[in-house]
Amino acid sequence: MSEICIRLITSDNWREALELSIHDAQQRFVASVNPPVAIALAKAYIRPGGKMVEPYGIYNQNKMVGFFNLHYTPDSKDDYWLFHFFIDKRFQRRGLGRKALNELIRHIKNSNPSCNRLNLTVHPENEAGRLFYLKYGFSDDNKMTFDEPTFSILL
Repeated sequence: MSEICIRLITSDNWREALELSIHDAQQRFVASVNPPVAIALAKAYIRPGGKMVEPYGIYNQNKMVGFFNLHYTPDSKDDYWLFHFFIDKRFQRRGLGRKALNELIRHIKNSNPSCNRLNLTVHPENEAGRLFYLKYGFSDDNKMTFDEPTFSILL
């Protein structure tokens, strides 16, 4: 059984995060920049739309195996977004994505108790991602955000 935890990206682990990678065929599903963490860290600094942007490393037994950004409006009920979520190509297909989502949702419930909905978008051609989120419990909201289908889950 793996031990999954999430940790904020800081001056101590940002270089480790930049070493994470995905398969070439997945690149367009995660970010337009390689490594995908580069654009995600830039967004944490720039804060598009004035939202809070928190970058996190996903750890399995103290080794960073993945990454995501959490974008949100503090004290909002439903303006929480998951972006740039991925598991490094060396660690995919081991159930770590599901366990990381469990940790992320636990974290949101503890740190942002007013939140009752988590949103995300899925690239229109990312069938594996779409099925992953539906199987996890996300619903297709039948609307487009950033030219991608929007999914959400009630917390």
